[in-house]
Amino acid sequence: MAVSLSSGVSNALSSLQSITAQAQASQFKLATGKKVNTAVDSPVNYFTAASLNDRSSQLTGLLDGISNGIQTIQTASKGIDGITKLVSSLQSTIKQAQSDAAQNRPTKAGTALATAAEAAVTSKSLKDIALDKKIGGADATADAATATTSGDVGIDTTTAVKAAVFLKSDTTTYTASFDSTTATVRDVVNEINKSGIATAFVDEKGQLNVKGTGSEEVQFGFGVGTDDTTSQAAAAGAGNANAKIGFATADNVAGTGIKGQAITSAVRSNLIDQYNDLRSKIDDLAKDSSYNGINLLKGDRLSIQFNEKTGKNQTKLDIQGSDVTSDNLGLVKAGNTKLTGQVNFQNDSDLEAATKALTGALTSLKSLSSTFGANLSVAQTRQDFTKDMADTLSTGAANLVNVDANSEAANLLALQTRQQLSQTALSLSNQSEQAVLRLF
Repeated sequence: MAVSLSSGVSNALSSLQSITAQAQASQFKLATGKKVNTAVDSPVNYFTAASLNDRSSQLTGLLDGISNGIQTIQTASKGIDGITKLVSSLQSTIKQAQSDAAQNRPTKAGTALATAAEAAVTSKSLKDIALDKKIGGADATADAATATTSGDVGIDTTTAVKAAVFLKSDTTTYTASFDSTTATVRDVVNEINKSGIATAFVDEKGQLNVKGTGSEEVQFGFGVGTDDTTSQAAAAGAGNANAKIGFATADNVAGTGIKGQAITSAVRSNLIDQYNDLRSKIDDLAKDSSYNGINLLKGDRLSIQFNEKTGKNQTKLDIQGSDVTSDNLGLVKAGNTKLTGQVNFQNDSDLEAATKALTGALTSLKSLSSTFGANLSVAQTRQDFTKDMADTLSTGAANLVNVDANSEAANLLALQTRQQLSQTALSLSNQSEQAVLRLF
């Protein structure tokens, strides 16, 4: 049988039930930490937060790939630093070789081009007198230097308006011509020094000296003619004018040229093994500059993905590595002989060429290091951006669904107070009905 409740009791009970439901909901929000736990609570906030959290999770997942990419670039960069140090060591080895064995170079000094009498008249050293002497003049007679004239070596430059030098060492030949009417012995010295085959200087005795840059015999000739062709042919042939500058006619003939000492420098020979060993270490270091199976110094390709999208909307960084080897850097092996693709440590010209190759190698390494540095900066910037972006997305999602604990706790406390008041009101309503029993 149904029991009828008074209006006061019914209202008090209804209020108590409502407050209890609200308190339970508030307790659930505080327990979960969210004000939106299901789509029913707030569809827009619920699905928006889920989308933001999903993207944040995807970006966070990409951070491992970005980190691996950064480490790969840094490994390659450290490899370049090591190779650069090895190249610098190779430069030191070359410098040691260049500073040694000058006594082994084929060298010959001509007869003196200046006399003590000229020195007394001009008050100059024999060296300066010889250097200042002209190639020739109006006749074929050598003119001595005076207080007012520099003198000449005795070539008739009225018809022989061109002079030339001829140099040959092994298979390398150098020929150059210049104006003989104004040229001096100093110009002859300068032309020889341009050859790369030999160097020249005038000593304190006034003698022209020619020294080969390698250990091979050097052929030297000086000639004059009416033009470039005839002067160069004279310098290279038996009709040369070697005697005018203190040399023998046969000095431009193989077998009778400037032979010097046919000796191999032991110091330079010992440096060959050191050079080749350092060179091989470049290849070894490049091979070992690998991270997680990718080696940018052996031509591998690195791809770093920066966002969660695919296709044309995907952003990434592609880095194409380079195959760094001693050969690709232009650094050839060293030896004691003149062979194609080999540095002859006994030849000054080869050592100079090796120095230039090492300088070029350092330039290439610097350029590659700069490229990797720029890519590393991009990757690190995107790593920081991705971290910040993931945090921003997570924070945005939290703002949509997370509960304000302080506010909700205060609300729960208020509801508990109201609940107690409602219970008191219900008790009072029951007491009013119990008062009817006192009438019996």
